[in-house]
Amino acid sequence: MCQSTTDLQVYAVPPVTHPEVDTCAYLCTTCRQQIDDPAVTEPNHWRCLNECMWSEVPAIKVLSWRLLTRLSAEGWPRDLLDMLYLDDELLQWAQATGEGQEQVKHTDCHGSELLAGDTVTLIKDLKVKGGGFTAKQGTAVRNIALVPDNRKQIEGKVESQRIVITTDFVKKSH
Repeated sequence: MCQSTTDLQVYAVPPVTHPEVDTCAYLCTTCRQQIDDPAVTEPNHWRCLNECMWSEVPAIKVLSWRLLTRLSAEGWPRDLLDMLYLDDELLQWAQATGEGQEQVKHTDCHGSELLAGDTVTLIKDLKVKGGGFTAKQGTAVRNIALVPDNRKQIEGKVESQRIVITTDFVKKSH
């Protein structure tokens, strides 16, 4: 990918179960280390993506998408990512490792992580819009569901009604 010609190794682009020519790439040790460990990623090493993203090798296109996505906070990769086209099958493969997908983490008023199925307690009285009642402080809400696209919202049943609750007004019950 970076045009290095020394110390190249075959790298099967995950999640590949049976490596084939189209699912592998030749990578130098530096590229491989940075792909495998995002913490050591050096953005300037990946300026080569400007060239290799146009490769006809599916594995190189997928790796290019993943790296441009990982580096998008740098600015310059966003422009390249906007130009890169992957068909549905390649895009699905590129997204298969979760690269570039923001993990929405729900936390209560104290910063404790909330998980689906947890029980929380209301820390203040909450007027339920459209419900005609007030959910009282101290009410336990069991078996919560997380709103997938909003880290500040959960769902739960209070007085037999399913409601959306802002996470700032709950604490996790232990």
